[in-house]
Amino acid sequence: MAKSTQPAVAGGREPKARRVVLGVTGSIAAYKAPQIVRGLVKKGVEVRCVLTPNAAHFVAPLALATVSKNPVAQSMHDPALWEMAHLSLASWADLVLIAPATADFIARLAQGRAEGLLDSLVLSTESPVVVCPAMDAEMWSHAATKKNVETILSYGYRVLGPAKGELASGKIGHGRLVEPDEIVRSVLK
Repeated sequence: MAKSTQPAVAGGREPKARRVVLGVTGSIAAYKAPQIVRGLVKKGVEVRCVLTPNAAHFVAPLALATVSKNPVAQSMHDPALWEMAHLSLASWADLVLIAPATADFIARLAQGRAEGLLDSLVLSTESPVVVCPAMDAEMWSHAATKKNVETILSYGYRVLGPAKGELASGKIGHGRLVEPDEIVRSVLK
């Protein structure tokens, strides 16, 4: 894909990440993904979204396409994609943001798996990768998750969160997706 040009943001400052691929995985927190996209777009960032199959249970591709003003990629095997989406999006992006990132997806990243579009894209990109975990507190505190997070940090990925608060289970603990505004601010730094 050709790299597009974006106008400067208000005040003459351009965001460092002008092209962001937002990967959305199958967490209930996926409902916040359109807010993240809207916040980035308002700051002059072009956003392309990639949904894992499970993410589509929680957020509609049409909602993300509407706020991003771009088609949403869901499969490497989509006949509508004439190009190799994982490679073209990987080279197009200034930053790959995964929000929310489930425990399963973090494990896939740690293992270097490439079964789907999003994990293949992450393996193919040379751009920075930011991972925003969202899961129940017990999953976040499990030794396997801790090891997987250490592994992806060793790859140079940045982990933002999770926050402490009320979880989908009704419990209070660490595992909540960082608020969309904070994610947007972090991406723009």
